[in-house]
Amino acid sequence: MTHVGADRRTVTAAIADAAAAVLEFDDARRWLADVGEQPVDPFAAEVWVFDESLQRVVLVRHRWRGWVAPGGRVEGSESPRTAATRELAEETGIVAELLPLPAAVFVRSYRSDWSATLGFAYAAIVDASVALSWESHQPGAWMSLERDWDGAFPEDRARMRTFAALLIQHGTGLGR
Repeated sequence: MTHVGADRRTVTAAIADAAAAVLEFDDARRWLADVGEQPVDPFAAEVWVFDESLQRVVLVRHRWRGWVAPGGRVEGSESPRTAATRELAEETGIVAELLPLPAAVFVRSYRSDWSATLGFAYAAIVDASVALSWESHQPGAWMSLERDWDGAFPEDRARMRTFAALLIQHGTGLGR
């Protein structure tokens, strides 16, 4: 399987992370297999940053997507995991070790005029007292997982809650 537009290392890492993801949504693994030789670029990567109690998550307020997890496009020859770590630091100032397995793989379109792409959610657990720094045009906040926030991807609330519940049940070594 080759994908025009994405570096071979990026594609290999994406396929491996899709297979290893704890949660799958939107029939993402089959979608990835079905695209075959078609271009899949860009991939997207985000981080679900939970506090130590697994009751809150860090979100950033995107100018037209509303409240979303920190993340963005996988660039160049980055792996999705590397892109998620980079985007997290750029958007929140958080430098954190991601949990070993991707939290989720999904398919979505980030704009109505864009084709669907494969997205990855990784997870990190950080002390809620860690100093955060937000991009001036994209402020962030800790949000309670019990709260319903406004965002372009309302399904993410349930997805994050499900993953947090799995972490509570199985611990941070989930699926190693």
